[in-house]
Amino acid sequence: MADTLPFPDQLCNWLISISFPCNLVREPDFTLPVALIGDGDRVVMKIIPVEFEAWRKSDGTKLLHDITLKLASIRNAGILGVVLWEDYWLAKRSIVQSRLTSILGRSARIPARLTLARRIDNALTTQFLDDNHLNGPTTSKFRYGLFLPKRYYRVLPSNFAFDQLPEELLVAIATFSNARIFEQGAQPFRSHELIRFASLQGTNVVGALDKLLNAFIREKAPDDIMTYADHEWSDGRSYLRLNFEERGSMAPREVLVDLRNMARVSKTPELAEISSVDYLTVFNLGSTKYVKTIKPAPDEP
Repeated sequence: MADTLPFPDQLCNWLISISFPCNLVREPDFTLPVALIGDGDRVVMKIIPVEFEAWRKSDGTKLLHDITLKLASIRNAGILGVVLWEDYWLAKRSIVQSRLTSILGRSARIPARLTLARRIDNALTTQFLDDNHLNGPTTSKFRYGLFLPKRYYRVLPSNFAFDQLPEELLVAIATFSNARIFEQGAQPFRSHELIRFASLQGTNVVGALDKLLNAFIREKAPDDIMTYADHEWSDGRSYLRLNFEERGSMAPREVLVDLRNMARVSKTPELAEISSVDYLTVFNLGSTKYVKTIKPAPDEP
């Protein structure tokens, strides 16, 4: 019965079921509903649910602009803001719910200091990202995981469902590109990209990204590490806390949603003329580039 409701109502009903008051409101000069999530008497988060039916009926360029402005106003007011497209809710609901409960402070907390960091293989990385990252796996050169030893399983809540037989539990991973080498000051400068970071569903591994970055830095000695923060979910503050610096941004990009399975695919020239019955053109909201300098470039003081 619940799944017959519109997607924004499904979202609010789920939040209410985990004890977060949620109300869908219409705000002035904005065509989409906004989900207001409370904690006591205050609003702690606003989610903009982008329902496909509303997207189809709109001027996409204008609505994308309006969503961007609305998200900025939410964050500028000191409130957590997220934009959530309908395909993610339908196809990857458990991952979406895990991310939201983590942001809202309802996930199982695991101190990264209790974990062990080491390189992992491609098969394990692919499976973990498929299960725990909204954008799934992608090509990478270096892959690191954090493992919680069995002796520390006690930090997990008694109702946390997982296989307790193995001697360790993979709780977070980070993947990195091969080095891009630039000539600066007549010397090579090695830059790597942090491509993916994900934690096990239902958990918040406190300090995980910092520990994974440090493991990578110790082994590969990069001169800098760059990454991108997705505007729909992040305002970049987690990177700033880890001494990344903002270095520009990327504009929103068109993607295609296969309406038969809600999978996202890049919009290529080969797919430009495909049927609008099976595919819907949507956008991401763009991203901000962040760079963590490990060793100053040779021409820097």
